[in-house]
Amino acid sequence: MKENLNENTLVRIADNLSKVLDFDTNAFVSHAIKGLEGQELKQRITHIITIMHAFLPSDFAQTAKSFCALAEVWDRGDPDDKFRGFAVWPVIDYVGIYGIDEPELALLALEKLTHLFSAEFAIRPFIEQHPKITFEFLNQWLSHPDEHVRRLVSEGTRPRLPWAGQLKDFIVDPTPVIPLLAALRHDNSQYVKRSVANHLNDIGKDHPEKLIDICAEWQEQDTGSSDWVIKHATRSLVKSGHPQVFRLLGYSNKPKVSISHFKATPDVLSLANSLNERLEFSFELESDANKQSFVLDYAVHFTKANGKTAAKVFKFGNYQLDKGERLSLNKSHSFKPISTRKYYPGEHILALHINGEEQLRCQFTVSE
Repeated sequence: MKENLNENTLVRIADNLSKVLDFDTNAFVSHAIKGLEGQELKQRITHIITIMHAFLPSDFAQTAKSFCALAEVWDRGDPDDKFRGFAVWPVIDYVGIYGIDEPELALLALEKLTHLFSAEFAIRPFIEQHPKITFEFLNQWLSHPDEHVRRLVSEGTRPRLPWAGQLKDFIVDPTPVIPLLAALRHDNSQYVKRSVANHLNDIGKDHPEKLIDICAEWQEQDTGSSDWVIKHATRSLVKSGHPQVFRLLGYSNKPKVSISHFKATPDVLSLANSLNERLEFSFELESDANKQSFVLDYAVHFTKANGKTAAKVFKFGNYQLDKGERLSLNKSHSFKPISTRKYYPGEHILALHINGEEQLRCQFTVSE
């Protein structure tokens, strides 16, 4: 991903900036390319911003005015390039660094630019250092005609936004942002509603009961119109088996289900053949009561480098069964190497969960 911030990117930045101000394109590219290679993604952003600052007006007011004009003439690049927005990323984050003492001008520039590449990172310093004026803008943006600006209200205030510094005040107390999320939960853009759900999911990691209360209040007020947001907002609570979330989502309280004919093979998986290794398991479910609905998940307790295990929950399915109704189910779990998980030899555990509660488990071994 970092390779997408390269010399071609620098040329695009320079060419676009030269449309709105007197900008030495050749000198900028020549200086910015030095030291870029070998740096990680966020380091490259910082490096480009630092060099850019030497070629932009020292008066941020002039820069902000140019950036607002830039939003209308920016060349988006190849539509088939999914990383084409990376070129404007340093421009937007520049505002969050060098515009911090001019919040009104800076926030106006972010409003204009965010449709090119989300300003969710750049806005966070203003939330922390200029909360009053920033929230004035956020409230105005709730009714903005551009979905990207409305999404910025939710995404930019997420307490645990990936790749960004945490907003620690909102981790401790998310109360200030709840009215913003409430106003956006009925947005006509799925892009915006997904951000609201992700934000609520963040809140639930620190305040699960508060998330449950928010969702229950919305359910009572909305008669179904916020169900999609609520379902996606509570996904982490479902995976962790929070006892209140299943009733909130309409599932049966402590469903009576029998599991039989459980089988998992093989008993031993080899890391040497991990590209092809899969844990296959099957079983039967039978409902012991009428009209039961429940969430079925499975968890793999992976052995870590220190010998301890850590569980990862995976989705199996949502089911509704009448008394005596049976299901025969099977699943195949791959042990193919992935970038986010490293496998270690040792005893592992496979467990089945119904509404977050473990029903049974078995052991299997991963060998060298």
